[in-house]
Amino acid sequence: MSTREYQVCTNCVMDTTDSVIQFDEKGMCDHCHNYYENILPNWHPDEQGRKKLDEIVAQIKKDGKGKKYDCIIGLSGGVDSSYLAYLAVKKLGLRPLLFACDTGWNLNVAVQNVEKITKGLNMPLHTEIVNWNEMKDLQLAFFKAQVPYQDIPQDHVIFASLYNYAAKHGIKYVLTGGNNSTECVREPIEWVYQNDIRMLKDIHKKYGTIPLKTLPLCGMFKAHLYYRYIKGMKVVKPLDLIPYTKAKAIATLQKEFGWEPYANKHFESVFTRFYEGYWLVKKFGYDKRRCHFSSLILTGQLKREEALEILKNPPYDERQAMEDLEYVAKKLGLTKEEFINLMEQKNKTYKDYKNTSGMISLAVKAARLFGMEKRQYR
Repeated sequence: MSTREYQVCTNCVMDTTDSVIQFDEKGMCDHCHNYYENILPNWHPDEQGRKKLDEIVAQIKKDGKGKKYDCIIGLSGGVDSSYLAYLAVKKLGLRPLLFACDTGWNLNVAVQNVEKITKGLNMPLHTEIVNWNEMKDLQLAFFKAQVPYQDIPQDHVIFASLYNYAAKHGIKYVLTGGNNSTECVREPIEWVYQNDIRMLKDIHKKYGTIPLKTLPLCGMFKAHLYYRYIKGMKVVKPLDLIPYTKAKAIATLQKEFGWEPYANKHFESVFTRFYEGYWLVKKFGYDKRRCHFSSLILTGQLKREEALEILKNPPYDERQAMEDLEYVAKKLGLTKEEFINLMEQKNKTYKDYKNTSGMISLAVKAARLFGMEKRQYR
C-alpha cells in the first residue's frame, strides 16, 4: 500500500488506497476526469444508442436465421446479466442460449435466480460444470501466491468456458452485461489484475500440484484476436445503448421473476464474497466498493454522502466472514489455522510472476485510441 498522505476524492469515493490516483487542485481524482472527459461524451444511452442497438439486433437476427440460437449470454444470476437476458428476449426478440458455469462456489440465491430467469423467459440453459479438483488446485495456488486478485481463476474459467463454447458451436454473438452505468470506474490493476493466462500458468506451475487437463482456458489474445478476427465472434454490450440503472433493473427483475438481490455487487459466490469482502480488505486494504459506489455516484444513482456512510462499515458481517473463511478453507482442503497463516504471509503482485502486462497495456492503449475502450487501465 502507498505511504502517501491519505486523501479521498471530493467528487467520488476513490482514495489513496489506489496508489497511483491523481488529484487536481480541487481534489477531484483522475477516475472522475476520465469519466467526464472520455466516457460520458462517447456514451449514448439515448435515441442514438437505441438506433445503433436496433441495427445490431437486426444483424444478429439476420446472421442467426435458421440457427438454433442467434447469440449467447453468460448468466450468473447477478443483476446485470439477469436484466440483459430479460432485455434480449422480452424487448429485443432475440433467441439466446443462456450459459452458466458452475465453479463449485455459487450461493443458493444465485442458483435460484438463474432458474427463475431461465424458466421465466422459457429459454434454454447450458450449465458447464468444471472439474472441481483442478479448480481447487488452481485457486489454492493463487492463495499461496499471495496476490490480491484471488478471483482470477474463477473469472478466467467462467470467461473461457463461455467463449470456448460459443466458438466451438458457431455462436457468433456474445452479449455481455458489462456497462458504463455501474462499472465506469475500473478497479486499479494493483487491486484486480487482468485475465493474463501467462501469469495464471506461472502461478500454477509454482504452487499447483496437479495438471490442468480439462479446466477451460482462454487468453486475452485468443479471445480478442483469434476468436474475433478468425472465427468472426462479436461481443455486444446492449446495456450501454439503453437507459440503464441498477435500481430500475432490480425492480423489473423482482416484479417479472421474483429475482433476489445480493448484499453487494458480485456477491453471488461464496468465494467472491469472501475474497472481495475479507481477503482483499484485511490483507491488502483494498475495498472494491469504492469503485462500485464511485461508478454509481458519477452516473447519478448514489449520493456521495450515502456512499461514505456505507463505507464506514465493513463489506459484510464479521461473523459471516468468519464462517466463510472456515468454509473456504475446508473446501480448499485447509484448516482454519492453515488458511489464516496463508493470509499472514508477505503480500505479492502480478509483478512477482511471469506476465504479459506490457502487451496487455499496449492492447488497451490501442483500444482506447480506436474508441473501443474508454475506462482507465492503470
